[in-house]
Amino acid sequence: MSVRLDHGKAELDEVHEINVTPFIDVMLVLLIIFMVAAPLATVEIAVNLPSSTAAPQPRPDKPLYLTLRPDLTLALGDTVVPRGTLAGALDQATGGDKDTRVFLRADKAVSYGDLMAVMDLLRAAGFLKVALVGLDGQR
Repeated sequence: MSVRLDHGKAELDEVHEINVTPFIDVMLVLLIIFMVAAPLATVEIAVNLPSSTAAPQPRPDKPLYLTLRPDLTLALGDTVVPRGTLAGALDQATGGDKDTRVFLRADKAVSYGDLMAVMDLLRAAGFLKVALVGLDGQR
């Protein structure tokens, strides 16, 4: 807001200032929306992941997670999938795109043989791009 101290002229000059208050209000609302929406974008299946010292790779916008739980059940995203219907569920989730990278998460308690069996299921379904997910840090 500007105040005119010179009363010599009868005509008022235009003030060329930008009102930033609405801009700040919009930015605060967007900040609140992103703070609420960010935790909702994670997978909610609890898995005790092993740690890795490898450098983290960039993650795609919508990753496709396949989770192998300690009881050896499979979950595609948040949905439990029987082993016999895994290929169909993957085709439906990817729209038939076999080049989609599948992020495989497995609990520490799962044996190496069981993990390889799931990777064989992925290979048989035609999904050859498999990324293993682990925690950052020392073992």
